[in-house]
Amino acid sequence: MAPAAEAQRGGGGGEAVEGVKLRRRKGRRYSTYLRRSSCFKPAGDPPAVVDSGDRKADNGGGGEGERRIPTHLVVTVNGIIGSAANWKFAAKQFVKKYPEDVFVHCSECNYSTLTFHGVDVMGERLAEEVISVVENRPELEKISFVGHSLGGLIARYAIGILYEKDVSRKPPEENEDSKTCTSGTQHVEEKLKGKIAGLEPMNFITFATPHLGSRLHKQIPVLCGSYALEKMAYRISWIIGRTGKHLFLKDKDEGKPPLLLQMVNDCGDLKFMSALQSFKRRVAYSNACYDFIVGWKTSSIRRQDELPKRESFTKNGKYPHVVYVEKPKTTIVQQEDFSETIVSEPKTASEMEEAMIKGLTRVPWERVDISFRKSKQRIFAHSTIQVKTHFINSDGADVIFHMIDNFLL
Repeated sequence: MAPAAEAQRGGGGGEAVEGVKLRRRKGRRYSTYLRRSSCFKPAGDPPAVVDSGDRKADNGGGGEGERRIPTHLVVTVNGIIGSAANWKFAAKQFVKKYPEDVFVHCSECNYSTLTFHGVDVMGERLAEEVISVVENRPELEKISFVGHSLGGLIARYAIGILYEKDVSRKPPEENEDSKTCTSGTQHVEEKLKGKIAGLEPMNFITFATPHLGSRLHKQIPVLCGSYALEKMAYRISWIIGRTGKHLFLKDKDEGKPPLLLQMVNDCGDLKFMSALQSFKRRVAYSNACYDFIVGWKTSSIRRQDELPKRESFTKNGKYPHVVYVEKPKTTIVQQEDFSETIVSEPKTASEMEEAMIKGLTRVPWERVDISFRKSKQRIFAHSTIQVKTHFINSDGADVIFHMIDNFLL
């Protein structure tokens, strides 16, 4: 039994949240990263869904009847050297507000030093984990992703794999019609069109994610914009393995452009941009200040002159740390003929950054800028934005509530 959430919000029954306890064993085979699903039940709350053969809701014998089984899968993804537990607070709040709508799965396949293995390897693991969840939950109909820091990049890679992918699912026992489903390639393709792992894509949300990488241009604020320090960080990025190569745009496997540059376009069987475009909402939460790990530009996918001026910041009593909300444009960003040549041509860091901005902004994004300037927890802004540990990151709770209140079900 997990401890009750320290910040209570609204009413709500029980919940179904996966992936909070981790077993840290190394040297296991790839398949063992997908551990058996577990239920997370806060103290005092009855479970909304029993994660076993019986999927009927349990109201603790209160005589209120059966609770509706959630059909919206929310996958949370942790950042570097993180774990599924980093999203515990947000997961609790999700199911408190939407107990009959969302099933939150905190991804647990990439944790601790496994996050050094590279964005592609971690993306493949996440895709396999999502498939495993979807295969065993035939009631699921919709899917959303919420990623913190590196987790946002991992999720972007994973959806490229999962886009229009056929997932074998156990038909619901009560649905006899599913057994007589029409077969045939054309029917399957039509059924999967625009889907992620066979589910309807809804929200793709990132928190302090280095979408443009971490190479130069003050993308790592702790280096104070010093060219010498940024150059040194570039040279020692090998410390965090292949992930370091990807973040610093140093990888050129088989003569191909850096992976993050490839990910702003569909690349062979990996439909990165088609997958991203399929979501009804794309939201980038960014720290405007005091995030010493990920810069404002890279996390909000903006150029320097596109960043909001501080005099434009607003005050919001309900969400005190949300200082600016930029609504997505109603029309798709001007489509330049964005071909593979635009991805392969850039040579300098500036050119690669511009290519990534152009590629990613071909789909509309909602940007939410956060400031912990007046918070005592401001020096932990990178973790506070997701309430990684409630004891030292509790000031970020309003940011989590803002995400949940605006979540598309």
